[in-house]
Amino acid sequence: MNHSFIAYALVNTAFALAFSPLFVSMIKKVKAFTQGRQGPPLLQFYYIIAKLFRKERVYSSNSSWLMRATPYIVISSTLAATLFVPFLFIPSPMAGIGKIILLKYNLAAGRFFMALAGLDAGSTFGGMGSSREMSISAVIEPITIIAFAALAFTLNTTSIHEMFERTSSSVPFLNPAVVLISVSLFLILIVETARIPIDNPETHLELTMIHEAMLLEYSGRDLALMEVAHALKQTLLMGILINILLPFGLSQGLAAGGIIVAAVLFIAKASLLSVLVGLFESSLAKFRLFSLPGLFAMVFFLSSVTILLEVFK
Repeated sequence: MNHSFIAYALVNTAFALAFSPLFVSMIKKVKAFTQGRQGPPLLQFYYIIAKLFRKERVYSSNSSWLMRATPYIVISSTLAATLFVPFLFIPSPMAGIGKIILLKYNLAAGRFFMALAGLDAGSTFGGMGSSREMSISAVIEPITIIAFAALAFTLNTTSIHEMFERTSSSVPFLNPAVVLISVSLFLILIVETARIPIDNPETHLELTMIHEAMLLEYSGRDLALMEVAHALKQTLLMGILINILLPFGLSQGLAAGGIIVAAVLFIAKASLLSVLVGLFESSLAKFRLFSLPGLFAMVFFLSSVTILLEVFK
């Protein structure tokens, strides 16, 4: 392992950990603004995480070691996934690091253990949330793979690092195939982060919960780790979309000046995308569970059209 990749691993992970909560708060702020409210301060999510780390953990008497281990498994898999998506600069190649299918497996592992933990506590709402999560996953996971395949067809590589190298040396938003797959990636961002119209991350109605229902039994440090992992996952998916469609500013090497510029530009682009996500959520109501396949079909259709454009061009 060379020094460039070690520096990349440290800088990329630290950047994601530092700014992921900001984008979560920004989406909440935009949603509050559209509803005529002031909303929480932008640093609110940082305060919540800090408070949760100071609180004690409480476990159900029915739970096993799985519930205790899951937060660490989820945060570890998500932190490992940050190595696959460069935010500031593109490192020298490392075997296997950057493959988009391996990234998908990393994220799916976290979802799998989260669903198991929801069942492990033996609560009604946890089991219901896990059941709904797996039902949605059974439909969206194959479609996500097709969307990633369309992205690989468009850029002629399965490595996210190489994808970013190719988009940063061109004008990707002028390519119809890239624009189509960007719409699919945006919808995948909404689905994978459990946002409206798929789920409501701020609901208090247990009967409508999906993602939050699996976390009801968590408290203290465990809940903080799960929330941080969720924020990191959102930033990862945002990073893929941003650096595919608007890659300008991404540094090509380990240089302090280039990294600072890339950090400022990424924060600006991610903030703009957070505003777009907030407006998108505010313009829709939560879909009924049996209406969700229609949204997934749109992702499938756009991804399939992208593949056809690339195959027959």
